[in-house]
Amino acid sequence: MPGLRKSRYLLKKADTEAEVIAAQALRGRAFLGHDDGTLDADAFDPFCTHFLVIDIASGQLVCCFRVLPLRDGTEIGRSYSAQFYELSALEGFAGKMVEMGRFCIHPDWHDPDILRVAWGGMTQYVDENGVEMLFGCSSFSGTDAKAHADAFAMLRDRHLAPKRWLPRVKAPNVFRFAARLRRKPNLKAAQKAMPPLLKTYLLMGGWVSDHAVVDQSLNTLHVFTGVEINAIPPARKRLLRGLAT
Repeated sequence: MPGLRKSRYLLKKADTEAEVIAAQALRGRAFLGHDDGTLDADAFDPFCTHFLVIDIASGQLVCCFRVLPLRDGTEIGRSYSAQFYELSALEGFAGKMVEMGRFCIHPDWHDPDILRVAWGGMTQYVDENGVEMLFGCSSFSGTDAKAHADAFAMLRDRHLAPKRWLPRVKAPNVFRFAARLRRKPNLKAAQKAMPPLLKTYLLMGGWVSDHAVVDQSLNTLHVFTGVEINAIPPARKRLLRGLAT
């Protein structure tokens, strides 16, 4: 996949160890709150393809994410997500799958074009590789479930995974929002609180687990998120492919 230029940004694969380390440093700043070069690195990094979004004028790395390709659902246990969710229901998925993870945008950059470029690149990757399901963990900042109650209530009402794919509980500390949350969502507040990555998944027809994992190490609550490529609405596909060209 060649580099993708949009607006003032370039999306490219990390081709060198130094570029992977730069992505890990940005992750350390975004996820761990460190501004001293501390790396967020794990055992999955060597098996992933890492993508970078760079501001062309300054050379600043403003966004990164990684992808882990799987032949089909029989390899789901290799994924990062499988540490936190019981995913045996997805073992029967017959098509190619990709886990998108460690997505982050530089805390000092707020240009919506960054997210658009990232999704344009991801769309290009999905099309070129015949991917049929995209999945990962979508994170809410902080571990206080009450702060995100409207968003969780909306996920419960509108976006739960089909029963045939529904992840089951594996992590020791979870918030079972589908079973325990009784409130009706304030839709305006829910949309405002929804993380941008998760919002994009949902616009594509994505779905989530019925519980959120409480991850104290990263100070987040995250939900398993999946989208079947063939189920993306045609208008949304056209928009995404427009970003990819």
